[in-house]
Amino acid sequence: MEAIVLAAGFGRGLEPITHTRPKPLLPLLNRTLLEYHLDNLKVIGGISRVVVVASYLLDKVEELIRRIESRYPFDVVVVDQGRPLGTAHALLKGLEASAGDPLLVIYVDSAYSTDDLTKLAESSGRFVVAAYRVEDPRDYGVLVVSPGGTLRNLVEKPAVPLSNLVNAGIYRLDHSIGRYLERVELSPRGEYELTDAIRTVTSEGVPVYVYELSYWRDLGRVWRYLEFCQELLRAGVKGSTILGRVEAGVSIRGPVYVAEGAEVLSGTYISGPAYIGRNAVVGPNAYLRPGAILLNGARIGFSVEVKESIVMEGATAAHLAYIGDSVVCEYANLGAGTVLANLRLDGKEVKVGVKGVKVPTGRRKLGGFVGGYARLGVNVSVNPGVKVGAYSRVFPGVSVFEDVPPCTTLLPDGSTRPIPREECGVDLEVWSGASPAR
Repeated sequence: MEAIVLAAGFGRGLEPITHTRPKPLLPLLNRTLLEYHLDNLKVIGGISRVVVVASYLLDKVEELIRRIESRYPFDVVVVDQGRPLGTAHALLKGLEASAGDPLLVIYVDSAYSTDDLTKLAESSGRFVVAAYRVEDPRDYGVLVVSPGGTLRNLVEKPAVPLSNLVNAGIYRLDHSIGRYLERVELSPRGEYELTDAIRTVTSEGVPVYVYELSYWRDLGRVWRYLEFCQELLRAGVKGSTILGRVEAGVSIRGPVYVAEGAEVLSGTYISGPAYIGRNAVVGPNAYLRPGAILLNGARIGFSVEVKESIVMEGATAAHLAYIGDSVVCEYANLGAGTVLANLRLDGKEVKVGVKGVKVPTGRRKLGGFVGGYARLGVNVSVNPGVKVGAYSRVFPGVSVFEDVPPCTTLLPDGSTRPIPREECGVDLEVWSGASPAR
């Protein structure tokens, strides 16, 4: 058996994280999202090769695989999709590098249990679609299933769903799917979609079986990624492990992981679960509330409070800041008095901009999202659900009510100006909407 991981999309629903890193490199505590999938495939066993189809920031994906491939008992091959034209196009590229049947096909922005993956791998039938029941299926491909467990229809994002069983983006297929992929036409979204090939299989009377998962998470939105990391924290940090240096005068309540090289300075109060990565520094007199995740080299200083948030590699909040239900990306700097607010004044549901549309999140408490290498001046307030793009700058004292694009300076009067291209590490053609794919 072989596996193909479809990992080439830009990850527009994961902005601003994906301004500076591809989806496969999303951090999950002490590993990346791609490592999560490879680890799961190692657990189920019987895999001889994994093909990773990538495109955006391909060099970073290749660098990661060179560093980790020796850990796995199977070959890991990277295929460049080129221009990312959708999942059908990506899978066709993956099939070119794959020889064995059957195949497990996994969208990189999905999470699942290894028990389910094992059962899916062991299932019979040429074509099997994994599915999961959700409360609101309108954002997904909805499956209509016969009493015998075969697929009748797959309807993308219906206004009136016929069921709450949705496509989980995980399949058991064989190479004959290629014949159907080659016939797929461009969708209204401007992509060649794998689901169209599955519909063609069904329409020709070939049975497509449906396997219902017991656990699944969609990681294609930035708040869902944050929620999944919180799940991993609660599941993975059960007791306290202290490998770094904790000074006298630190109070720890609940499970906390302090990695080698990390320092927790006097006067800091930690209420777990919390995760402090290698060479991170906390304190003095900081407050980590449950759900604080600090990745390698993060710096949380005097009188900074962090609650249910991710502070990524090298990011800094040196003093007098609040980070609530938020994501602060790598090497961002929050000036003194910065607030990433997590509750609207009216207490209503927080919405987040995705591809120019405000999307409901189902959350009353959700903070801001600060991109990699961004710089926020003193006393900046980022309102709930608002994004500040990578390499952007916000002048002191500004309240940020609308998303700030990458490589943009937000001035005190609310106007913006572009940051010189030579100071911007983001492909602006991608994030201006000039390129297709999700």
